[in-house]
Amino acid sequence: MHSPFEPIRREAASSKVVEALMERIAARSFDHGDRLPSETELARQFGVNRSTIREALRELQTCGLLKRERGSKLMMVTRPSTEIVAQGVSRALVMHDVTFLDIWESMSILEPSIAETAARRRTAEDATRLEWLWTRFVEDKDDSARCVHHVAEFFSALAQATHNPVLVLQQQPLIQLLEPSLHAMIDKAPQAHSRIATAQRKVYEAVEAKDAADSRTWMAKHIRDFKRGYEVAGIDLSLRITD
Repeated sequence: MHSPFEPIRREAASSKVVEALMERIAARSFDHGDRLPSETELARQFGVNRSTIREALRELQTCGLLKRERGSKLMMVTRPSTEIVAQGVSRALVMHDVTFLDIWESMSILEPSIAETAARRRTAEDATRLEWLWTRFVEDKDDSARCVHHVAEFFSALAQATHNPVLVLQQQPLIQLLEPSLHAMIDKAPQAHSRIATAQRKVYEAVEAKDAADSRTWMAKHIRDFKRGYEVAGIDLSLRITD
C-alpha cells in the first residue's frame, strides 16, 4: 500500500504536482507498471482541483512517464521510450546552437566504441538485424528517403547490440539530428551510397565475426567518410542545426 501524498498547503501550480509525482516515480515508490490513484483521490491528497491534477498528468504523459491503457481510467507509470528521451535532448542541443561539425565530432568519438562493444556482446539476432538493414539499404538505392532511414536504423541497431542502455540513449539524439541532412548528402555526393554500403558491410561482418578491433577500425573509417561526403555535397559543417 502506497503512502498518501502530503497536501499542498498553498495555492499550487500543476508544476508542483508534477514535481511531487516525479519524485515518487524516480524513487520507485511508484514503479513501472504501477497505477496512480484516481484523479479525485490525487486531488484530495494534494488539496488541489482536479483540473490541476489533469494538467500535471498530461505533462507527465507527454514526457513518457505515464500512460493510460485502453479501458482503464487510471494512469500507469511507464518508462519513457528512447525516442521520447532523444527528442528532448535533440531539442536542447538545437537550442544550444550545435553545428553539423559538433554532431560529426561527437559521432567520431562515440560510434567506434559502440561498434567495438557491439562486436563483443552481440547476439545472433543482433547480427541478423544488422545484415538485414544493410541489405535493405543496398536494395533501396534508388529511394534516398528509405536509404536514410536504413542508415539511421543501422546505427541504432548497432548501439542496441551493445546491450548498454546508456550508449543507446547517448547515440539516439545525434542520429535524430544527423538524419535530415543525410538526404542532401546521399543525393549530391555521387559515391555516397556505394561508400556507405561498403563501410556498413565491413562493420556488420566484423561485428558478426566478433572482431572488436576490426569493428572499431571500420566504424572510424565510416564516420570519417561521412565528413568527406558532406564536403563533396557542399554542406557547410559550420552551419547550426535547426529543427
